[in-house]
Amino acid sequence: MECSNFSFINTIVVSVATLLLYSVLRITYVVWWRPKSLEWYLRRQGIKGTSYKLFHGDTKELVMSSKEAWSKPMTQITHHIVPRVIPFVYQMVENYGKISMSWKETRASIIVADTELMKLVLENKNGHFVKPPLNPLVDLLQLGVSTLEGEKWAKRRRLITPAFHLEKLKEMIPAFATSCCNLVERWTELVSLEGSCEWDVAPEFHNLAGDVIARTAFGSSYEEGKKIFELQKEQAVLVLEAYYSFYVPGFRFIPTRKNKRRYDIDKEIKTTLRDMIHKKEQAIKNGEFKDNDLLGLLLQCKEQSGNEMTVEDVIEECKLFYFAGQETTANWLTWTLITLSMYPNWQEKARQEVLQICGKKIPSAENMNHLKVVSMILYEVLRLYPPVTVLPRHTSKKTSIGGMPIPAGVDIQLPTLLLHYEPEYWGDDAEEFRPERFAEGVSKASKDQIAFYPFGWGPRFCLGQNFAMIEAKMALAMILQRFWFELSPSYMHAPYQVITLQPQHGAPVILHQI
Repeated sequence: MECSNFSFINTIVVSVATLLLYSVLRITYVVWWRPKSLEWYLRRQGIKGTSYKLFHGDTKELVMSSKEAWSKPMTQITHHIVPRVIPFVYQMVENYGKISMSWKETRASIIVADTELMKLVLENKNGHFVKPPLNPLVDLLQLGVSTLEGEKWAKRRRLITPAFHLEKLKEMIPAFATSCCNLVERWTELVSLEGSCEWDVAPEFHNLAGDVIARTAFGSSYEEGKKIFELQKEQAVLVLEAYYSFYVPGFRFIPTRKNKRRYDIDKEIKTTLRDMIHKKEQAIKNGEFKDNDLLGLLLQCKEQSGNEMTVEDVIEECKLFYFAGQETTANWLTWTLITLSMYPNWQEKARQEVLQICGKKIPSAENMNHLKVVSMILYEVLRLYPPVTVLPRHTSKKTSIGGMPIPAGVDIQLPTLLLHYEPEYWGDDAEEFRPERFAEGVSKASKDQIAFYPFGWGPRFCLGQNFAMIEAKMALAMILQRFWFELSPSYMHAPYQVITLQPQHGAPVILHQI
């Protein structure tokens, strides 16, 4: 009996010891051996960069460089913004060249700042380059088409693309016009008493973009969708914090105060959207759907897809459109007013064009097609202040970039902002505001058309770019019809990246009624 007990205890001890040894070896492999082996391999390919540091890699340096760069505004109002906006990437390229290696925790991250190699990554259709695996808490912001991969992405993209066709968007122009009219009428009231007024236009454009999305996507107004916008904005801050934090598997299930808030926000947003979807489905059944809002079009796509698209999928697409649609256009218009305040001659050129083509009337679709100067200005602002400054990718399998072997599991960073300022493609005046670059369209603006990436590139280009352009043109044209504007003395030039590129201290502008 004693021998039997001893044998059992011995088996337990050996099993526990084996498990502990395996765990130690596994952890050692993940946090040390694999990263160091990968570093040695990449250096053999001629890739220079930082050395791997246990657990955190370069995460602390990345956070500290941004914190330092953003601690004070730029001393001069210029477009030399790259060192401030993406300081870590800028220093890596300066120190190690256009192909360099850094570390995000235990994962290698290769910065590719060469335009030809960047094009190869973005145009790859073999599934070798996917979106990087993220902290699961980041997924709470949205899981729409932009996060999908492979066949699932292709099917979803194919299903929802018709909703963004130009002809469908033209039907939404009355909704764009209503939102823009409300904006200029409110500004007119503010300015009318004294003929001028100082106003931070950044939150104004966020409200405008929110109202446009609410009307065009859901047939409602900004006030009805206001709660979703506020919740999405709060979620974005929590997501960004999670993104830069070291993630321990299973941490998302621990009911910390912030985790509980993340899940509460997600639940509230989904409940609100589910109610909106239910009302829209009822309207469609009752024959009240007019085929002119995106939610209705998405629900039609859902019906046509059989079981390929669920209500939960529609909710995630709505979350994506709510966030990306508002942020992109709002910041684009904000930077446009800031820039035109710096260059009153271009502001006046754009105004004269608008008055000549549209008079004081609301611009029609035909009118907007002829606003050449306005288009040139908007594209040049996008070049200097694109919404996204770095496009992230991840190697899903062993592959190569321009003949350079890259193992699976490596992050790829594509700093498109650097290319937007590259003298090789834009000339020695790359840091200057010169809308005439786009006089013959985007394809001839630079020495290489692929040096312009405001809406991405390749098969994953942004579906909403035409939507954003129509909204931006309409809003800018109607503002120019009624106001001229200049920067307030209190304006501090401080572009920084919080998911999208935005002015850190707002955009105070002095509006003057015409």
